[in-house]
Amino acid sequence: MAAFFKAVNAKIRSNPALSYLCSTHFWGPASNFGIPIAAVMDAQKSPELISGQMTFALTIYSATFMRYALAVTPKNYLLFLCHFINEGSQLTQGYRYLQWHHWGGREKAGVHGAVEEAKEKAAAVGDKIKEVASK
Repeated sequence: MAAFFKAVNAKIRSNPALSYLCSTHFWGPASNFGIPIAAVMDAQKSPELISGQMTFALTIYSATFMRYALAVTPKNYLLFLCHFINEGSQLTQGYRYLQWHHWGGREKAGVHGAVEEAKEKAAAVGDKIKEVASK
C-alpha cells in the first residue's frame, strides 16, 4: 500500500502543473482569497459599519504578506496577488471610514440629523401610546 502512494506521489510530482496544484503555494493563497473577496463585497455596504481598527490591522497584515510572498523561494505570485487585492480593498475601506467618521461624510449624508429626528418621533409615539394606555 505504501508503494502505491509513493508511485502516485512520484507521478504527481513529475508533472509541474499537478505538482503546483498539490502544493501549499497554491492552496494557501487560494483559501486566503476569501478575505479580499469579503473586503470588495463590503465596499457596497454603509461606511458606518466599517471598523477602523480592523481595517488598519488588515492593511498591515496584507502589506506584510505581500513582502513575504516575494521573499520566499520560489516567489509566490498568487499569494502576492491575493494580498495586493486585499491591500487595495483595505485602503479603500480605510478611506471610506475616515471620510465617514472624521472628514464630515456623515454630516454631508444627513444621517446625523435623520437619526435625531427618528429618535424624536419615537419618543412622541411612545408618549401617545402612554396616553392611550392610561385612558
